[in-house]
Amino acid sequence: MAKSLFRFTLSSAACLAASTAVAEVPMVVTDIAPVHALVSQVMGDLGQPELLVDPGSSPHFYSLRPSQAVALERAGLVVWLGEPLTPWLHDPLETLAGGAAHLELLEAEGTILHEFRETVVFGDDENGHEEHDHDGHDDKDHDTHDHEEHAHDDHGNHKDKEHGHDEHGHDDHGHEKDAHKDHEEHDHEEHGHKEEAHDDHGHDDHHDHAHEGVDPHAWLDPENGRVWLGVIAAELSKLDPENAEIYRANAAAGQAELADVITQVHAKLEPVEGKPFVVFHDAYQYFESRFHLQAVGAISLGDGASPSPARVAEIQHAVRENGITCAFSEPQLNANLIATVFDGVDIQTAQMDPLGVDQSEGAARYPAIIKSLADAITDCLK
Repeated sequence: MAKSLFRFTLSSAACLAASTAVAEVPMVVTDIAPVHALVSQVMGDLGQPELLVDPGSSPHFYSLRPSQAVALERAGLVVWLGEPLTPWLHDPLETLAGGAAHLELLEAEGTILHEFRETVVFGDDENGHEEHDHDGHDDKDHDTHDHEEHAHDDHGNHKDKEHGHDEHGHDDHGHEKDAHKDHEEHDHEEHGHKEEAHDDHGHDDHHDHAHEGVDPHAWLDPENGRVWLGVIAAELSKLDPENAEIYRANAAAGQAELADVITQVHAKLEPVEGKPFVVFHDAYQYFESRFHLQAVGAISLGDGASPSPARVAEIQHAVRENGITCAFSEPQLNANLIATVFDGVDIQTAQMDPLGVDQSEGAARYPAIIKSLADAITDCLK
């Protein structure tokens, strides 16, 4: 009887220990699909993060569903790009997820950042894309693909809010305000890119997504994806030290996969390097810089923008002057605008998807997004 009771007690203790270990895996909430994919890679079989913004929606403006508000309240960790991408998420993070850890990837040490380009047509000097990260290292070193330099724990959840963009050559990113002053002022007058908040979500002036400062589309440089895998693993390891080894191993596997993807995409895009094209809105300079591509301009200043007549005229002029044969739309935005802008212009249109609408949910989505962009550009420009 005593032995049976002893066995029962040991069995119960083992079950309790197992349930406790499971409970220690934090519930993670993410903002956009690419971040969700990176967190899924790190968590592996230990858990599945929650996704707030469906990849078919623009992340710059979004309304939380009640179930998502509940998820934020239950979160142990929120991983998001940062306020420049989703300004609407700032208040819910404080009110609903105030007790959770917050990991803002744009502020993570080692992240490569660009500032928004401020002209309608990007200057030739802009396409050099001189880059800087939060460590102050020139990103050109990454092209050697010495990927072992990304130690998982070295990235941590450190913040370096003094990006120093004006001190590090970001004049190359389109700060040619005098050259295009009339056009930019016209755009701002036409579309209300001012500080007032707007309730009309049908226009480009509604979501406090100021087209200045740090460009938040940083996930489109897969080197940032590699950095963030290490950062996410380090943060999860702090919250759940018993599974730290698993998080780090999963991150290392993801980093190795992305190193291969970068090599493959470089080879795929090499034949179209330097061929000019037009994008819907200025969201792709991280991808352009990483893979030596040449976007000449953006049709729209913001995500949902209807461009002013002056902006349309300038883009059309650039298309003719540069012999551009390809323009890209996005599934999250109004594709009909492309047809309207280029009505009567001999140009091919295609679609680039920065959020992975057609990609399967989970860890595979992030590398699939990078490869799908390469496929779209190659198919349109070849």
